[in-house]
Amino acid sequence: MDIVVRTTARVPDHTPERYNRQIEAETTERVGYYARNSPKIEARLRELDEEWDIERTLEANAATLALSGTLLGAFVDRRFLVLPAVVSFFLLQHAVQGWCPPVPFFRRRGVRTAREIEIERYALKALRGDFGPIGPSVRDRDTQASHALQAARL
Repeated sequence: MDIVVRTTARVPDHTPERYNRQIEAETTERVGYYARNSPKIEARLRELDEEWDIERTLEANAATLALSGTLLGAFVDRRFLVLPAVVSFFLLQHAVQGWCPPVPFFRRRGVRTAREIEIERYALKALRGDFGPIGPSVRDRDTQASHALQAARL
């Protein structure tokens, strides 16, 4: 196993497969819904613009804990300074390996990678017609959803 892993797959590669499957199934279900309700695609694309990916979630979590530990260490007890040290180690571990202790916690709650969010975004854009016609027929929306997801994953 490599110590430094490739960026695009590092989180899914270090996430229990059941969470990856759950996230993928939820994405597939959403794209299928929007294939049947295409007027709502614009609103969903705006929601995706606001969705926090796993990197942003981990960064905000780490910054909050590190700042809290630093303030507690400065004003309450110096032993709290171990918190920013531990958090910094976890953040470095995540940057290098794609895994740290909070990752399974957030993934279990459905926090996706930027790539997973982009797959949904491009599938919705494909359904909207941004890239030309997709799927075998306009009447077969579920098949169009699967074709849109397949194209977005390429």
